[in-house]
Amino acid sequence: MAAVTELTLSALSLELEAGRVSSVEATRGCLDRIAALDGQVKAFLAVDPAQALASAAASDARRAQGKRLGPLDGVPLGLKDLFCTTDFPTTAGSKILEGYRAPFDATVVARLRAAGAVFLGKQNLDQFGMGSSTEHSGAFPSHNPYALDRTPGGSSGGSAAALAARFCFGALGTDTGGSIRQPAALTNTVGLKPTYGRLSRSGVVAYASSLDCPGPMARTARDVAMLYQATAGADPDDSTSLRQALPPLTLDAGVKGLRIGLPAEYFGGGIEPEVEALVRACAQALERQGASLVPVSLPHTRFALPTYYLLACAEASSNLARYDGVRYGPRAAGATSLKDLYEKTRSAFFGDEVKRRLLLGTFALSAGYYDAYYRKAQRARTVIARDFTQAFGQVDLLLGPTSPAPAWRLGEKLEDPLRMYQMDALTLPASLAGLPAASVPAGFTAQGLPVGAQLIGPAFEEARVLQAAVALETAHPWHQKAPVL
Repeated sequence: MAAVTELTLSALSLELEAGRVSSVEATRGCLDRIAALDGQVKAFLAVDPAQALASAAASDARRAQGKRLGPLDGVPLGLKDLFCTTDFPTTAGSKILEGYRAPFDATVVARLRAAGAVFLGKQNLDQFGMGSSTEHSGAFPSHNPYALDRTPGGSSGGSAAALAARFCFGALGTDTGGSIRQPAALTNTVGLKPTYGRLSRSGVVAYASSLDCPGPMARTARDVAMLYQATAGADPDDSTSLRQALPPLTLDAGVKGLRIGLPAEYFGGGIEPEVEALVRACAQALERQGASLVPVSLPHTRFALPTYYLLACAEASSNLARYDGVRYGPRAAGATSLKDLYEKTRSAFFGDEVKRRLLLGTFALSAGYYDAYYRKAQRARTVIARDFTQAFGQVDLLLGPTSPAPAWRLGEKLEDPLRMYQMDALTLPASLAGLPAASVPAGFTAQGLPVGAQLIGPAFEEARVLQAAVALETAHPWHQKAPVL
């Protein structure tokens, strides 16, 4: 039998249920692999082997007594370090929260804990989710297991890298403008951004409240579906949580009869030719399975990038005001007044990208500029959402690239923030519209770099998105190609 860490989450669940593998074996396999290889990948910020093995032993004991909690009982998972946890520090990847321990679990973490999941540790990210490469982490950048000199994407890059490196079987990330989908595309994994409000934000360190979406990440669409079912649903602790009932997931229904839209703006200019070719091959694979391909247009896509960065930064300016050296985190020494304390603390403990976004957001909200920038961005957001409404009058799903390019070298775009921001250009529109979207492996470039295809559905249609994702990975099982470390 192959190493237990090569199993997918759904396959491990079946092995655990049959008693052919124990949770302790699976957890120890992950911990051994982390100990041996995470020095290269740098996916984790905190790991607690003793705690993880104790949780795994408790799962095995439940199973022996016939008290299995469900399909995730005993499955080792990772958590992006934006989720509050009682048993690990919660730092948001920033030195301003170094050593902070939350007094409660985030709702989605509590739901996984109740399902019997084993938590290995907290995974690296760009500070507060602000970045596309993990190079803005307050600790260190993560590395792509398929090419260690390249980024795994961001901000959920540590989670994506851990999945690709077979350090865990699933993970929870967050997606504000593409932070689940883009790293999934760059690491040959699967990531789902649900409809806004489908997963509770309670206990998630806030970046941009109208955009933040927790979501599952794994190596296959089936694995993602299992995590989604365990975490989705209404939460009285989150006023933005959706109350709609979750429809059943019909993962094997296929795509026969579905109309798949190919947005003109997601192909051509700015998209690397190899990326476009691989995604078009995915479209053809769905067509061979009975779907019809329909050209569509999302004409206001070009406004998504400036709209997102105005709105997200404005909301960040408000959300991060609490980190001031008084209420959370360390405080800088030598302050001579309260204002001086605020300035010195934020200057010392916020990274450059966080400062850049806070400055932009505060400017956009300031007197004399609110109408010119923030209000205009809100109007643009409405127009972008209207494009999707009109498109879904013609088609059932949209398909396009997740990222315009495969993983780039670490440091390559660090000195040019705009070039970095452009790597999210194809994921931002669905975020602004609050729609469900997933990135699925689409193949590899000639250099061996992963490429992702993005499926976007109408609001509340995660089931349809995952149905098409399963059809794609059945036609092209790219997820089976593991990196060599």
